Amino acid sequence: MTITTLLVANRGEIACRVMRTAKALGLKTVAVHSAIDANARHVREADLAVNLGGAKPAESYLLVDKLIEAARASGAQAIHPGYGFLSENAGFARAIEDAGLIFLGPPASAIDAMGSKSAAKALMEEAGVPLVPGYHGEAQDIETFRAAAKRIGYPVLLKAAAGGGGKGMKVVERESELAEALASAQREAQAAFGDSRMLVEKYVLKPRHVEIQVFADRHGNCLYLFERDCSIQRRHQKVVEEAPAPGLTPELRRAMGEAAVKAAQAIGYVGAGTVEFLLDERGDFFFMEMNTRLQVEHPVTEAITGLDLVAWQIRVARGEPLPITQEQVPLNGHAIEVRLYAEDPDNDFLPATGTLALYREAAAGAGRRSDSGVAEGDVVSPFYDPMLGKLIAWGESREEARLRLLAMLDDTLVGGVKTNLAFLRRVLAHPAFAAAELDTGFIPRHQDVLLPLPGELPDAFWQAAADAFIQSEAEQRRSDDPHSPWSARSGWRAGVAAETELHLVCNGVGRKVRPGGNAQLQGETLTCGSQLAGDALIASKLAPTTAVQRRLHAIRRGDTLYLEWNGELHAITRFDPIAEVEASHSHHGGLTAPMNGSIVRVLVEAGQRVEAGTALVVLEAMKMEHSIRAPQAGTVKALYCVEGELVSEGTALVELESES
Repeated sequence: MTITTLLVANRGEIACRVMRTAKALGLKTVAVHSAIDANARHVREADLAVNLGGAKPAESYLLVDKLIEAARASGAQAIHPGYGFLSENAGFARAIEDAGLIFLGPPASAIDAMGSKSAAKALMEEAGVPLVPGYHGEAQDIETFRAAAKRIGYPVLLKAAAGGGGKGMKVVERESELAEALASAQREAQAAFGDSRMLVEKYVLKPRHVEIQVFADRHGNCLYLFERDCSIQRRHQKVVEEAPAPGLTPELRRAMGEAAVKAAQAIGYVGAGTVEFLLDERGDFFFMEMNTRLQVEHPVTEAITGLDLVAWQIRVARGEPLPITQEQVPLNGHAIEVRLYAEDPDNDFLPATGTLALYREAAAGAGRRSDSGVAEGDVVSPFYDPMLGKLIAWGESREEARLRLLAMLDDTLVGGVKTNLAFLRRVLAHPAFAAAELDTGFIPRHQDVLLPLPGELPDAFWQAAADAFIQSEAEQRRSDDPHSPWSARSGWRAGVAAETELHLVCNGVGRKVRPGGNAQLQGETLTCGSQLAGDALIASKLAPTTAVQRRLHAIRRGDTLYLEWNGELHAITRFDPIAEVEASHSHHGGLTAPMNGSIVRVLVEAGQRVEAGTALVVLEAMKMEHSIRAPQAGTVKALYCVEGELVSEGTALVELESES
């Protein structure tokens, strides 16, 4: 089959990744985009671009007819679905085939068999693969799920039958929570995958999430490319992945790999796929699901095998056989990947939106790789998944890969949008992670260390911020007019001592600071006048016999200074005392939107009395639902939103009058 032009029916880092590989193979690339993605990075990197219109996925990336039309209009012979959106949609695969185009994925029949979690579990049960106890039937009413959950025993896990990536997934601890959780999960699944069907299964305690990468061609060949451990998750979505999985014996690795190949062959699979298992402490494994697509975490498999899985997808789509046999699959070293998200770990990992005022990736090099779909100046919208990119490190040993990835995280700078960057550093630096003590409960078990309560910034931070701020302002003025006396930063005043005083604000806290003072940096005294050199603030330490200098990232973007402190990047701006006083008079009792999004449910009425914890409004952002709940018992005094309305972060939604 001839492929000269490839359309990528996706966005973000996967679209960029696929297009780079396609170009390396001599193919032209076509990007599709929504109206608000017109200047996105994947569009800028493509040879051609087609505007699908709309903003939400249902108005753009999920429209099969528009995608087929875009392929025809651009002259593309093949379509790569990426992951998410329509990547596991059998109807999309059939539509591509019916249009005479090539789908870079498995046959529609294989997606039908494995794309539905319920159908996949039934198939595996018939094949004798061990399953987690659960209900995978067609009936979708609440009474069926209530009876199934009672039979299985709480806690249970609700999962979208047609999805993945944590969308439409809820843990239910008790029967009283089931109805609300089921309704919310069904809405999430419908919004993300166009299919609200659910299944329920026993929530296994302390499992590891281990998955097998399989690959099959059109000639009956199928092999496994070893395994990945994806146990560290938040909101049932992977955050850290590594290959190979620590602690697996060669016998267990072979058993899981052969089971995965058997599953793929049973449905006539073609292309890249992943068979996912739960692995318990005894070494028993249970089939979870099969993802009939390329996974987000495929780079760690590429790192330990030296193979390009996207190139393999293109070659298999052309009809070529797999280039190696199972015995020839390399296994070299260890690789770890982290997902960089626009989200707020301090606020239950809620997605974050805004403009990337600062975005600097770690430099590429030996054993270092960054896959991203954004660049500085891009806008992170509320309509799509909040992942900005992935950082991948390889080493001859797991510890070498871990340390290399920590260094990459130190070199990665993001400002303007909240991210999980500091959280990722804490995960990789944690002794339990270093010791490979992994399971899906890792984050909640170590929550006190991984998610510490925000503390007060010390005097040394404010002193360093003042030095960097005043010097960066002077540098800006000097670059505009190097000979102007106003470029000097001496603080000269007629008749009195020279003095400069700054009103600064960071994380909502204001401080009045004089540059050039002494302060303590982690127990060490800084000299006055720390020097800004490029993007680094050089702070000197006084010691009895010697002086030591420390370099802190300090980068100015417009009116904001981004200063590194204890591994985190803080945004500092000038402080306006008058504006702060006005803000302090904000309406008492108002509940606001924690992020940009759309209102999908309004659950209360004005005048209604509610208890603490009652869900008042449901907000959808980045394909996930978030309930705004009453912080205390009270009466709903006013509603400021309606269902279907788009709201910005900080918008007042509900006014609640406390009983106290």
